[in-house]
Amino acid sequence: MNPFDFDLFVIGGGSGGVRAARMAAQRGARVALAEAGGTAMLGGTCVNVGCIPKKLYSYAAHYSEAFEEAHGFGWEGAPMRLNWATLKANRKKEISRLNGVYSNLLAGAGVTVLNAFAALVDGHTVQVDGKTISAKNILIATGGTPHVPSIEGRELVVTSNAMFDLEAFPKRLLVVGGGYIACEFASIFNGLGSQVTQLYRGEQVLRGFDDDVRHFLAAEVAKAGVDLRLGEDVASVTKTADGLHVALFSGASITVDTVLYATGRVPNIQGMGLHAAGVAQGKDGAVLVDGNYQTSVPSVYSVGDVTARVQLTPVALGEAMVVVDQLFGPAAGKVPRSMAYDFIPTAVFTHPNIGTVGWGEAEARQKFGAVTVYKSEFKALKHTLSGSTERTLMKLIVQDATDRVVGLHMVGPDAGEIVQGFAVAMKAGATKAMFDRTIGIHPTAAEEFVTMREPVGR
Repeated sequence: MNPFDFDLFVIGGGSGGVRAARMAAQRGARVALAEAGGTAMLGGTCVNVGCIPKKLYSYAAHYSEAFEEAHGFGWEGAPMRLNWATLKANRKKEISRLNGVYSNLLAGAGVTVLNAFAALVDGHTVQVDGKTISAKNILIATGGTPHVPSIEGRELVVTSNAMFDLEAFPKRLLVVGGGYIACEFASIFNGLGSQVTQLYRGEQVLRGFDDDVRHFLAAEVAKAGVDLRLGEDVASVTKTADGLHVALFSGASITVDTVLYATGRVPNIQGMGLHAAGVAQGKDGAVLVDGNYQTSVPSVYSVGDVTARVQLTPVALGEAMVVVDQLFGPAAGKVPRSMAYDFIPTAVFTHPNIGTVGWGEAEARQKFGAVTVYKSEFKALKHTLSGSTERTLMKLIVQDATDRVVGLHMVGPDAGEIVQGFAVAMKAGATKAMFDRTIGIHPTAAEEFVTMREPVGR
């Protein structure tokens, strides 16, 4: 007789949790999943208030540029205008469809879904809606949540979670932060028609990215209309008849309709009983795990943003599959999966986009020693007629000792789409000589990566 109610109990219905629950159930395990937000939040941050709606709004923002650029190609007509209510309604409809897809996938696999908050009692027990449920293993996949620092007027600001469904379109928007989320929303709402001011207390946005990418992107978004102010921060926010009055530490002030704080995310662990259950935690409460995603309690595992390692949806999916393979064996004919965190490609959906894989130049020099850098900056063919002043940046970083390409970076249209393909080659160990022997597709921006011959620095 099995002493546990379930073989696996998953806390959190985001990307990692849903993937783990579904795949474990398909292997014959008895699986339950608890999602505090109910069916309407299945898919987690990415589906509901992150990647998916953000990319949809990014598409929407690009249309204003496209309409303007079309005149250079002979298109004429009345100016278009944004219907904010229509965009919100259509986004909501698509997200609801995706929630349904996730729900059906779980049901089809035989997962018991509990629309309730779950907390740990011990290594084999959770409490859900006042009921105690036992499980042989527990997986914590509760993701992260936006963090707003304690400032005067904190209650008047919003986070990224609220930006997709603001009641009124913000004609004047202040974005506080310099990470990828802040930069994306600044670009998106600038494209949609807001007058956007972005503040960042540091010396340059996108800390952790290649320095050339950071400076190039900052110049491009400023050129597009974002009022980017570096070395600046908010002192207080007060409500006035004309909007939100924001006092800055420099002594300046600004009045806007909406203040978005995108100053980082923290693990979503409040009220989960982790300390009482003996689960070790790190900075900001992040769940500490070993190389197999096992916590300090052997029967409890954790994946995704709640571990505060690499906070990307595809990473959470990969980690979930490692846990499933460990606990229930790999799929028929497959070997157990593992995760490697080098050469993870990522994109930032600013305008223009960023695509990157591998190391930035400063990191590469520190890790590999001698490297050679190749770089190209140009106006894309499209903009020879569009009238746009947008430029594209491409950069390769090559390890001298092996000739391996260890960093590839792009700022320009469709950067994410382009970099994804190169990420496969780089994961396989592609060298600069292999890049040089590859024939480019002409005329494309992507061909620049295989035609750069002259180094700009060693």
